[in-house]
Amino acid sequence: MSDKPMNVAQKLILSHLLEGNMVPGEEIALKVDQTLTQDATGTMVMLELEAMNIDKVKTEVSVQYVDHNLLREDNKNSDDELFLFSACQRYGIWYSRPGNGVSHPNHMAHFGIPGKTLLGSDSHTCSGGSLGMLAIGEGGLDVAMAMKGKPLYIKTPAIMGVKLTGTLPDWVSAKDVILEMLRRHGVKGGVGRIIEYYGPGLDSLYAMDRHTIANMGAELGATTSVFPSDQETRRFMALNGRGDDWQEIIADEGCEYDYQDEIELSELEPLIALPSSPGNVVPVSEVAGKEIAQSYLGSSANPAFRDFAIAAMMLDGQKVHEKVSFDLNPTSLQDVENLIELGYMMSFVRAGCRVHEPGCNGCIGMGQAPPSNGISLRTVPRNFPGRSGTLGDKVYLCSPETVTASAITGVITDPRTLGIPYPKYTEPEKIAINTTLFVPPLEDGRKMKLIKGPNIQSLPRFDTLPDSMELDVMLKVGNNISTDEILPAGAKVLPYRSNIPEISKFVFSQVDSTFYDRAIQHQRKGFAVIGGENYGQGSSREHAAIAPRYLGLRLVVAKSFARIHWQNLVNFGILPFTFNNAEDYDKIELGDEFYVEGLQNTLASDINLQIKNLTKDETYDVQHSLSNRQVKVILAGSLLNIP
Repeated sequence: MSDKPMNVAQKLILSHLLEGNMVPGEEIALKVDQTLTQDATGTMVMLELEAMNIDKVKTEVSVQYVDHNLLREDNKNSDDELFLFSACQRYGIWYSRPGNGVSHPNHMAHFGIPGKTLLGSDSHTCSGGSLGMLAIGEGGLDVAMAMKGKPLYIKTPAIMGVKLTGTLPDWVSAKDVILEMLRRHGVKGGVGRIIEYYGPGLDSLYAMDRHTIANMGAELGATTSVFPSDQETRRFMALNGRGDDWQEIIADEGCEYDYQDEIELSELEPLIALPSSPGNVVPVSEVAGKEIAQSYLGSSANPAFRDFAIAAMMLDGQKVHEKVSFDLNPTSLQDVENLIELGYMMSFVRAGCRVHEPGCNGCIGMGQAPPSNGISLRTVPRNFPGRSGTLGDKVYLCSPETVTASAITGVITDPRTLGIPYPKYTEPEKIAINTTLFVPPLEDGRKMKLIKGPNIQSLPRFDTLPDSMELDVMLKVGNNISTDEILPAGAKVLPYRSNIPEISKFVFSQVDSTFYDRAIQHQRKGFAVIGGENYGQGSSREHAAIAPRYLGLRLVVAKSFARIHWQNLVNFGILPFTFNNAEDYDKIELGDEFYVEGLQNTLASDINLQIKNLTKDETYDVQHSLSNRQVKVILAGSLLNIP
């Protein structure tokens, strides 16, 4: 450890540093202690483990959750569950069965340990930072490599310290804290940064309040968010029967941060993110009075028992408005048991809530879609266009208090105006611990066979990068295109997550319904896509790279990239270039033919390259930020092709 005073993030990085220097922007290698996969991404991870021909994972703990694709419209999701279970038995991985609940809060309660690193094939893996972990979301192939025993390679983030002071007023909760961060900094404000929260304001935040804040750090574009492991962390772990795993990790006095911000909690008011971006934040009072069709409570962003208890107390003696569907998505089987035991569940039932299976559900577009033109208030982390399952949806993001108040009145309601006392909640001193649906790994699974249903296809093979390419511009998109727009989620698409040829038919379908038919004709030649700022924000689903690559995508030129998708492009041999001159973006049109040459030598020797537009007889200066290691991956055509 360094003699210089360090913040929590620096301590976590340095204690796991295997290669490189802790200098912002420099590539480093980190030891990975734990991994988390879920069913929307884990199927691909298990297929990658099969392709690597490993015997057993080498991490301290790896857990596979089934929390996304819970609808069983036909055989596909059930088949994938059997495949995932067999892979867990084969490779030495814990298996969280369907109905056990959402991965991130479950992992925090039952497996997370302060001071450990956690790598997950889900962008909201950063939720684990609430426990004093270095928890990072990446594409599935990076997670598979970590399970194989390889380090995580990332660029060292700068560290942004956010000092919290004061206490939250009535009717304001943790969701409003992270919405305030998004109001200030937008969906790109955390790119290249770890956000570390500290200060006396932490004393009033429960561990699961911190989870809400850390979870939606992904919407800021942050590498992760970090909280200290303090006495509140100790209380939470003891409550879940794991007090012996706690250790204190706090920032040293006099430590420094690369960037600073400060939030006085007592000055916050109820906030809400308008459609269709988590960064489009205003006070609830500015949009109060609009009629709503749905309220939605739950998800990885608001999984706290406290969130459900507050809502239940607000509903006591009330009923859900006749024009509103109030969809309740419990966090876990354990929480369902405790909501029943402590008397909260009856309030939801009596008030007319629709109680669903513990899981991600409507957050990922698995049912619970709102009606056309109907406003849906949700405690979920994202409101990207169409993510709910309804095209042209009107999804607003807000706190449990705002969601519940609005469900009662039928219109967007500032909960401070509801006319009832703010419910007084304190965390229980003892809870029922339910681990019934966790299946431990086998000591030796080498004799286990992988169970593959008819929809499960092995990974396609990807060829090496040619030295020169002629590529048509197949699509041009604007700023902040999300991975949900590159490849949608939802009940119609995600059942094909283990079948790349089939899922590729949905690539860019929300942006251009003709894309697949045009792209498949260029599969052998290859093609390019042009993007604006923050290309590929959102989910870590590597399908948004693999499926376009299967169709022939070899080059994306954008003004800037979101971190995880940029890495996924690299992992599957797609060149990620950025414009040196942003004005060149405006010159390019659909159908232009690009020519790039000398890639074998120029990629390794120079970050600056040129693209020739043969159609317009123009040349564009572009650059890449690939490390030498990543150049080798690109040239090989995929990380899977590296021995």
